[in-house]
Amino acid sequence: MDWLDDIKWDPQGLVPVIAQEAGSKDVLMFAWMNREALHKTAELGRAVYFSRSRGRLWFKGEESGNVQTVHEIRMDCDSDVILLTVTQLGHDPSIACHTGRHSCFFSRLRNGTWEAIEPVLKDPASIYSQLQ
Repeated sequence: MDWLDDIKWDPQGLVPVIAQEAGSKDVLMFAWMNREALHKTAELGRAVYFSRSRGRLWFKGEESGNVQTVHEIRMDCDSDVILLTVTQLGHDPSIACHTGRHSCFFSRLRNGTWEAIEPVLKDPASIYSQLQ
């Protein structure tokens, strides 16, 4: 039996994925994977996601250089969410978010408004300038 068959894929053939930093245990980001992305992640030991906006596989760091090395892949009790334990490479301190922050979860609700509580570590324009 193929281990990918154990996962409960949504109607679009996707599964939600959480990336957690191995050392700090910080939740870095949320993304999606299809079967091919999860298979490549397991095969390469590098995070490969499925970009819904691009409609294709997205090798984390392919544009920014902020690659995720995968140490462990876990599945939740309902078989419908994947957790990756990763080391975020490419910048010190690590940057996982396209906004240039360590984590995509940088906004906190306080007194009815969202506030950014993590600094921008690197200007996103400089991270993605190689695309120009």
